[in-house]
Amino acid sequence: MSSHTPSQRYLSSRGGSYDLSFEDVVLKGLATDGGLFIPEEIPSIKDWPSDWTKLSFEELAFKIFSQYISPSEIPPADLKDIVNRSYSTFRASNVTPLVTLQEKEQIHLLELFHGPTFAFKDVALQFLGNLFEYFLVRRNKDHKDESKREHLTVVGATSGDTGSAAIYGLRGKKDVSVFIMHPKGKVSPVQEAQMTTVLDANVHNLAVDGTFDDCQDFVKQLFGDADMNSTHKLAAVNSINWARILAQITYYFHAYASLTTSPKFEQGQKVRFVVPTGNFGDILAGYFAKRMGLPIDKLVIATNENDILDRFWKSGYYEKKAVHGGDAEGGFAEDGAKAHEDGVKETLSPAMDILVSSNFERLLWFLAYQVYGKDDDSVSSKRKTAGSRVNSWLQALKADGGFSVDAAVRDAAKADFESERVSDRQTLETIRSIYNASSIPPQDSSNGTSGTHNNSKYILDPHSAIGIAAAQRSAQRAGAPQTHQIALATAHPAKFAHAVEEALKEEKDFSFGDVLPEQFVGLEKMERRVTDVKKSEGIEGLRRLIRERVPGSA
Repeated sequence: MSSHTPSQRYLSSRGGSYDLSFEDVVLKGLATDGGLFIPEEIPSIKDWPSDWTKLSFEELAFKIFSQYISPSEIPPADLKDIVNRSYSTFRASNVTPLVTLQEKEQIHLLELFHGPTFAFKDVALQFLGNLFEYFLVRRNKDHKDESKREHLTVVGATSGDTGSAAIYGLRGKKDVSVFIMHPKGKVSPVQEAQMTTVLDANVHNLAVDGTFDDCQDFVKQLFGDADMNSTHKLAAVNSINWARILAQITYYFHAYASLTTSPKFEQGQKVRFVVPTGNFGDILAGYFAKRMGLPIDKLVIATNENDILDRFWKSGYYEKKAVHGGDAEGGFAEDGAKAHEDGVKETLSPAMDILVSSNFERLLWFLAYQVYGKDDDSVSSKRKTAGSRVNSWLQALKADGGFSVDAAVRDAAKADFESERVSDRQTLETIRSIYNASSIPPQDSSNGTSGTHNNSKYILDPHSAIGIAAAQRSAQRAGAPQTHQIALATAHPAKFAHAVEEALKEEKDFSFGDVLPEQFVGLEKMERRVTDVKKSEGIEGLRRLIRERVPGSA
């Protein structure tokens, strides 16, 4: 691929696949060795900030995506069209607006929930859906016979937000079918309604009588199933797909530009990003932005009580340490808190209730390359060394439930990251305190989406509250006036209404009925389509169901 730069060629984090194109990795999703795709190099932006700070979100996205996608794969005019169509669905004119919550403390909130499903995942999945369609239309342009057309079968697992965002990104797309599995009765009512009321013929909702981890296991089994892969071309929609990480890089650059070109920022001040973190994809995009040259001071990981990442940064041990019995109970079932009953603590922030952070593997590769590849003579041998290390760590995780890293690896990780753990009690306290302390100016009070403000008081969802709680702690270590904190708001509060109502139940002026977005009104009464799937029928039952819905096409 002589037309591709190193940042436009891809390899597997476990060392088994090299020299892949962007189209290859988007359509494959997962490498054949079980690893995740990463670019051979992270590009360096030489003209930041002078030429980039005044660009719109869409213009920034085009600039960033062009670093990782060769024009020989997607011509610039086509890429611009994909970008513009992807973000035309957002209610906010600037896509991901920045709001100042605590001016004195210099704590800001990056609102990522202005897309179709009111969650940050729309930023990536609107883009990914259009990519799938673009590649398939191009591959099928000479095939009028339906039996000869290439068809993509997208499979995914969700505890709520990924499913609805994927469905809205893929509904009605030509030559694409999407199967989304969710744990039956264990996602919030709003999330379930958003998924199951989409009646497009290419959308298939599957309710599994198990946990989110069971759904995730089914996805992994399908990708590893030779029988299934012999008849269907499978594609991933979860954050293991590289295009999702790529899309999220944009809002780090956009938020930094918004802040540093505003009157609130003074020359010489620093910026930290604080990210509610479960599967590690969102904050990994920040790592790529930082490595590309965005002058981020630190990336702060904010976990809930499922704190495998926080424990790694504090100890150097990456261990599941499953929690069982009474200690694992918590949160609200109505908000989806019981989506992970096996080995994960149920919390008020169920989208972050994850036992193992799958995207962490990508960071491990770069850490291994930095620490263990320094003695190798060639770039190719450095890459092989990194892949071998990652593979051994992941084998230990599978066999022993965890692994440890050398001090040099942990130190390398701490150079870019800090970590905080926020409990359910602290989450509720943060929702309550921000509601009572904030006073948002009228011009900043909607950004195209209702339901986040009540008489200028800001309403946080529980995941975003974890980010703000961690940002407040970060500000105590490195705060005003030297440093600004930008916390990421990952979901609209109406998606987790029970937790918000618990936090604000003593507030006489608060009622969700007064602030509910119009898009949610009547959602629960709409027609639904969903198929029950028995966990006991295993991969055989799932394979049979998919083939009944989508004839083989590989």
